[in-house]
Amino acid sequence: MSLAVAVAVALFVGVLAYALFGGADFGSGFFDLTAGSAEEGAELRLLIDHSIGPVWEANHVWLIYVLVMWWTGFPETFAATTTTLILPLALALLGIVLRGASFAFRKYSGSLAQARIFGAVFAGSSLITPFFLGAVAGAVASGRVPAEGNGPVLDSWLHPTSLFGGVIAVGACIFLAGTFLTADAQRSGHEALAERLRVKTLGVGIVTGGIVFAALVPIRHDAPTLSDRLLGVATPLIVVSGIAGAATLVLLWRRRHAVARVAAAVSVAAVILGWGVAQYPWMLVDQVTIEDAAGARSTLIGLLIVVALAGVIVLPSLAYLFWLTQTEEWSRDDEHDSTSPRPSGGSATI
Repeated sequence: MSLAVAVAVALFVGVLAYALFGGADFGSGFFDLTAGSAEEGAELRLLIDHSIGPVWEANHVWLIYVLVMWWTGFPETFAATTTTLILPLALALLGIVLRGASFAFRKYSGSLAQARIFGAVFAGSSLITPFFLGAVAGAVASGRVPAEGNGPVLDSWLHPTSLFGGVIAVGACIFLAGTFLTADAQRSGHEALAERLRVKTLGVGIVTGGIVFAALVPIRHDAPTLSDRLLGVATPLIVVSGIAGAATLVLLWRRRHAVARVAAAVSVAAVILGWGVAQYPWMLVDQVTIEDAAGARSTLIGLLIVVALAGVIVLPSLAYLFWLTQTEEWSRDDEHDSTSPRPSGGSATI
């Protein structure tokens, strides 16, 4: 493996991690949006806040990682992509900002009307962001980004591959979120809520799976380079995705929610890996290869050193954070603190 390919692999690992961890957070917006009225949906919205509250900001570490790796390791293709796909990238960024702000502000709303407004913004931006990120991936994979940049502002992403990419990204996020939230609801003893989430997730999984395989037909004509490899070297991964997706549905049907989370993650990861394998060896399909796009050798070496250091310093912290949230240890500590005697003669220290 060459130095450039090693950096590209490290970059793609970040894409995969953001799709899985950040995607599950984004998908929760759909369930927030369809939870019902303030009274009917209170239980589900509290579950969403409880599930993603401790980790939603940490998940964006992967997006920052991807952007830094891309613009320093492959600067010319980063410039070409951002100048060509400025509109969907700007809309995705807007969605990220609005989502984070509304998620925080909703908790401190002064009235029910304000909470509803912030809730609607949170839900809408949670769906908009993965759509436009998927559209960007589709534009790159279909060869619509010219090597010199400044491609068509609209035509570069308003085509079947990008649009299907956006829809599949949204569906995958909702599917992941539904599977995770169902398991969280069951673990916390909310059986009725887990049942409602299970039914919705089953429906989303069936629809998303159908879209993934239906998309292969228009992509065949719209992005022949990508399609040839999807139906060639990447076919085993597409098959794995289908099998894991079907296994997730069966596990949800049988109420094996904890195991279903693993199968759902494998299904989505296999789709993303299939796209990565199908795009190789291109950085910009039909335009620039990974080898030709790579920056200076010293920069690539420096990036790999940073990746190794991050693996030692950052990954254990993230793993510990997810362990705390999945085992509920952090909430148990909060409960213990709330029941502990407070010092007399003053308020508790925050």
